[in-house]
Amino acid sequence: GLSYDTNEPVLRDAFGQHGEIIEVKIICDHVTGKSRGYGFVRFVSETIAATARKEMHAQILDGRRIRVSYAHKG
Repeated sequence: GLSYDTNEPVLRDAFGQHGEIIEVKIICDHVTGKSRGYGFVRFVSETIAATARKEMHAQILDGRRIRVSYAHKG
């Protein structure tokens, strides 16, 4: 649920308030290079990730209410 205008520095700043981040990645279309409206944030610990998930879910970021959930390898 990210705005198509949200970039990695914006995402890092928003989620970085909750703890140290390892990596931020916005997923982009491989042909156009434009955001697909979602991304991933990796934290140094599961505790920080849980806090960030709880605090950031349903918040407004770049004009859009974002959905935050855990990603699962599949």
